[in-house]
Amino acid sequence: MPRIPRKSGPAFSGYDIQAIRRKMLLFFKDKWKLGRPTFSQGELSLILGVYGDHVKRGIWRDYAIDSLQDMAVFSVYRSSKESPAFAIAKIPSRSVLRSAQYAVYAGNQTLKQGSSLSEVLEVFKEMTA
Repeated sequence: MPRIPRKSGPAFSGYDIQAIRRKMLLFFKDKWKLGRPTFSQGELSLILGVYGDHVKRGIWRDYAIDSLQDMAVFSVYRSSKESPAFAIAKIPSRSVLRSAQYAVYAGNQTLKQGSSLSEVLEVFKEMTA
């Protein structure tokens, strides 16, 4: 770590703690802005539960997870040679106060959209019932 001239205080001889903190905050701020959205472990557990049920029935055969610049997408395939039958998307909010939005797509059509993943995944229960 390069030595930063000390401006005030006796903390750590030769290091300016305030300057180091500012640099760390800028680093994490940039990391947060540049980070790509992903599914959490709990979200993947819910999605894979639905996926497993459909695989047991022989409806779905393959899946893919993509982390795009503005959303995370879980795509479901009926066969590995087709385009995705469904896509489950997580669209993160740019605001700290609002939660992420979830959506289920079939091609270009939005089947369901909401702020709760379990609520959005109910569209698959409605389809099989």
